[in-house]
Amino acid sequence: MPFTFHSHSGQFCRHAKGSLEDVVKEAIRKRMFVLGLSEHVPRSRAQDLYPEEADMTTGDLHQAFDDYVSEARRLREKYRDQIDILIGAETEFITDTTAEELQSLRKQYKLDYFVGSLHHIDGTPMDFSQELYDKIVERFGGDRGAMFGRYFDQQLELLQKVQPEIIGHFDLVRIFHPQGPSAKEVEDPIHTEEIRSLASRNIDYAISYGAIFEINSRAWKKGLRDAYPQRDLLHEILQKGGRVTISDDSHGAQDVGMHYDRLHAYLREMGVRDVHYLRHATEEEHEENDGSENNSNGNNKIDVCVLRDAVDHPFWAANGYAQLSHES
Repeated sequence: MPFTFHSHSGQFCRHAKGSLEDVVKEAIRKRMFVLGLSEHVPRSRAQDLYPEEADMTTGDLHQAFDDYVSEARRLREKYRDQIDILIGAETEFITDTTAEELQSLRKQYKLDYFVGSLHHIDGTPMDFSQELYDKIVERFGGDRGAMFGRYFDQQLELLQKVQPEIIGHFDLVRIFHPQGPSAKEVEDPIHTEEIRSLASRNIDYAISYGAIFEINSRAWKKGLRDAYPQRDLLHEILQKGGRVTISDDSHGAQDVGMHYDRLHAYLREMGVRDVHYLRHATEEEHEENDGSENNSNGNNKIDVCVLRDAVDHPFWAANGYAQLSHES
């Protein structure tokens, strides 16, 4: 039954692989019953193109996004009897006009949801490479605390102005921060009172408007100890009653359900029992339950649902991610 709400394909993302339809087919094969498609929103400045997009223009990005939505709608209809496909997008938040651009995209394409992600700090991508990450550190004079603080301040602005339904990799700023033995020499700024208070502030705000935090398994591909968010922040989210979902942040069919074995163990270890998910309301529900939670996109009504005792669902064992035991 479980799901993912954070996915990409090589058809519409240069650093992913394969077709969007292959992603859908793999999700069906793994018996997911909801799949959230979330290709990146187009960037509007040429200076924000990645090296892999050197042969493209911002106009090409906008056309690719238009093509993505068209293809996603085709796939939603083709496979509607096998899986509930939600059509969303993963945000960027780079300039002062980004929030307006995101709201315009939501309205134009009647998107089901946003994955609210921050990939840039003051215009420089933090997750593209270690080199660019280090350049950001250098820009802050080596003060990683100031860098982390700026990340959480910009993330709060994204949350306030866009209010995305799902918050993507909440602590992505840790992606290239020293891990393992080398971490002993460089303190994690989130362990300091000042920066932790900023992260807590963002958690509180997100909970206040009903956001869902994704537990993102792609962190293990990057060599981190835990999924995003790391256990210190996930514990706080859970203690405060925050809602969580699961995502693989797949970059092609080969990544669908990636590290869900470790994710299952992480959910158990952290005491996560209930997992939230989005789905399309049926026509009957749409007519009878106008007060249910939805993103008010004016066309598709999206319900927020909860899967109780998610770690015990047969999905995990059926895919070889776990045995249906109740080990502590």
